[in-house]
Parts: sequence; C-alpha cells; structure tokens
Amino acid sequence: MLDQARPVVLLLARIALGVIFLVHGYQKFATMGIAGTAEFFAAAGIPLPGLAAPAVAGLEVAGGLALMIGAALPFAGTLLALDMIGAIVFVHGPHGLTGDGGYEFVLALAAASLAVGFTGGGAFALDSALTRRRPAQPAIS
Repeated sequence: MLDQARPVVLLLARIALGVIFLVHGYQKFATMGIAGTAEFFAAAGIPLPGLAAPAVAGLEVAGGLALMIGAALPFAGTLLALDMIGAIVFVHGPHGLTGDGGYEFVLALAAASLAVGFTGGGAFALDSALTRRRPAQPAIS
C-alpha cells in the first residue's frame, strides 16, 4: 500500500512546495516589483541587490515550476535550498528560530527543497519519465 501511495504523496509534496516558491518569486516581480525587491535586498545587506533581486525572483519562479513538474530536481532543490540559506543569513537569522520574522519557515523550505530534490520525484515526475529504461530490442539476425 505504501508503494502505491508514494508517487502520489511525492507529487503532492512537490506541488505544494513548488507553489510556495512560485508565489514568493511572483511577488518579487509583481507585488514588490524588482526595484522594490532590490531596495529591500540593499537594506538587508545582500550583495549586488540590483542583480540579486531578479536572479532570486527568477530562481523562485523557475525552481517552483521545476519542482511542480518534477524536472531537474536535484539542481532545483539545491538552488532553492541555497536561496533559503541566504534568506536566513541576511534576513531571518537575527530574529531567531521562532517568532516574528524568525527563520523556522525558511529553514523548513530549505530542508524540504533538498528532500524533494533528492527523492527522485516519484513516478509522476518529468525526470522519472525521461529516465525510464526502455526494454532492450532483440538483435535482428
């Protein structure tokens, strides 16, 4: 029974996590705007905020989509985890683990990104569909 549920559970986890990243990246483009995001990054001490803002927003949108469809999962999961580690270092860390502005949610996102990124994504992941082995064709004599 667990083996039958595993692909569905992995799909649901990938979609949930991907939606969170997609929405956060979209906010940086649409709600705050890249200029507003760059301003926030500058105030937080993030190096090269004018480059970092569109890069992080793009990563979160593209990485979220990659998680949802199950594409390039180790790569996407690692980059999203590094993104969240940066958020902890520059923004959430000084607020402690819990409480207002704390890093518990960001840490959970980093851990989930790595976990989902390195599970193989399950049967419903694009990565799995692309790497399925086809049966060997018999040699024609």
